[in-house]
Amino acid sequence: MHETDMTKALIMTVRDWWDSQPERPPVEKIHLIVGQFTCVEPVSLQFAFEVQTRNTFLEGAELVIRETPLIAFCHPCQQQYQPDIGLRYACPTCGSPMEDIRSGRELKIDRIEYALED
Repeated sequence: MHETDMTKALIMTVRDWWDSQPERPPVEKIHLIVGQFTCVEPVSLQFAFEVQTRNTFLEGAELVIRETPLIAFCHPCQQQYQPDIGLRYACPTCGSPMEDIRSGRELKIDRIEYALED
């Protein structure tokens, strides 16, 4: 389950950001963009995040995941298509192998929401 390792890396990244803040604000939400072609299971990522943030500065923070679809571009056909993950990656029109991925490999922090204290 690579979601556990990804969650550790996520926590370390957010921790570095949080430590650099003068006020160290309470983190309310972490928004992630996760592509379908990363093979990351959002439910497993949510579970790993909840477990690994207990008794930490992120306890109670919500992990918001937005998935992006796998979209490829076929140069011979000059069209985009959406491959069936795990079944067929070739262009459905001409059968050319998938070479140009336009979306679906993203795995990044989009933004962090935090509370400003008075």
